[in-house]
Amino acid sequence: MRIIKIFDTTLRDGEQSPGASMNVEEKVQVARQLARLGVDIIEAGFAISSPGDFEAIKTIGAEVEGPIICSLARAKEEDIKRAWEAVKDAPKKRIHTFHSTSDIHLKYQFRISREEAMKRSVEMVRLARSFVEDVEFSPMDASRTDINYLCEVIEAVIDAGASTVNIPDTVGYGIPVEFGALIKAIHDRVKNIDKAVISVHCHNDLGLAVANSLSAALNGAGQVECTINGIGERAGNCSLEEVVMALRIRRDVFNADTNIKTEEIMRSSKLVTKITGISVQPNKAIVGANAFAHESGIHQDGLLKEKCTYEIIKPETVGLYKTKLVLGKHSGRHAFKTRLDELGYKLSDEELNIAFDRFKKLADQKKDIFDEDIEALISEEVEKIPEAYSLADLNIVTGMSQKPTATIKIKVGKDIIEKTEQGDGPVDAAYKAIASITNTKSTLLKFEVKSITGGTDALGEVMVSLEEGGRFVRGHGADTDIIVAAAKAYINALNKLATRKK
Repeated sequence: MRIIKIFDTTLRDGEQSPGASMNVEEKVQVARQLARLGVDIIEAGFAISSPGDFEAIKTIGAEVEGPIICSLARAKEEDIKRAWEAVKDAPKKRIHTFHSTSDIHLKYQFRISREEAMKRSVEMVRLARSFVEDVEFSPMDASRTDINYLCEVIEAVIDAGASTVNIPDTVGYGIPVEFGALIKAIHDRVKNIDKAVISVHCHNDLGLAVANSLSAALNGAGQVECTINGIGERAGNCSLEEVVMALRIRRDVFNADTNIKTEEIMRSSKLVTKITGISVQPNKAIVGANAFAHESGIHQDGLLKEKCTYEIIKPETVGLYKTKLVLGKHSGRHAFKTRLDELGYKLSDEELNIAFDRFKKLADQKKDIFDEDIEALISEEVEKIPEAYSLADLNIVTGMSQKPTATIKIKVGKDIIEKTEQGDGPVDAAYKAIASITNTKSTLLKFEVKSITGGTDALGEVMVSLEEGGRFVRGHGADTDIIVAAAKAYINALNKLATRKK
């Protein structure tokens, strides 16, 4: 059975989703999770695009073990050299360079001939190969490139040292039957294709990124480029979780699998959602809230009799936990730490103490404690955001016949500062009081509320996006009281702003 390599570009193409940019610490956090997930290659960024991207690639290369660490580079000398500087300290490294090959791009964007495009591509692959043994080349807009010219370019870059040739459906133009035929044609017509792995990078403009990637796998592709939750430019990329589970469940068709530890899929999805602030639609395959929910009476009847009647994937396979935790207000620190270890979290003694105190408080409020509750409790410890401000107390007075009023106490340094403000609603009043205490001039761009688990005693999670002075941050908070969760989210974002200002 073939193993299809998974090239994850969440940190590069995925970050190009509007509003999804990540700082260095967030990128490292996602990269560590991608390593736990078992991806083969992490495209950690575009080294020349910004100092932040360069630093993220370099830090990930030094700190994240397992996957190959890759930087993207245009077919330009300065790009290649900058990519090399970013990845050179990584134990396993790759430079991924690209140049357009379609007549549309060459005529209207680059305004150069086919000959010049091939010359640049070959020269830059050769330069990259002088730095690293592992070089990937992408003929951008390949799905709209003349097949004869495309094969010529692929053959030339392999001769120049490319060990992976990636065929991008850059604008999501391909249809599965023709995209599969394109991969087969490359496999059959490029004389030296046995010296390289064929990769595919499909966009989702027509909703066909996963289908095109699977069609490519059927026709000889050995690597698929994808992102967690399918995020990315415009309509997004091939969804990692969907292509991986399709290969796993239908091995009888593809005769192929991946190295992905599927039990880490849900955790990876939730982490990317939390950091980017981009929620997954409820009916999203594999990781959507409704992916394993059944309301139809016929379906429920079948499931109660035999799971396989209406479930082709066991929820546990992708990291969903159906059973309730045997943890509550009588549980001890050791049991709590053991469950954190099982969930993959490694906390310091100080972080564990803080998280355990929060757990005990929640257990007094909430009858059932779920894994999702625990993950929400420790999220602030995992993020390690310095606390310039912390919520000391909150009191809300509201009703249909009175103006909502919030009295907030916030710890600033060693001092406790109290303010009372009125607003259009309890959250508005609370945020005005917090803004007054912290003297922030930030603008609230996004406010999102969701229930982490079911029931009236469920933890509520709030995510906010703030902007101040050209800096954009996201904050999140969780509590059984949604107003408290909202205050925590706002303060979490303000702490990030304070850190960035320093």
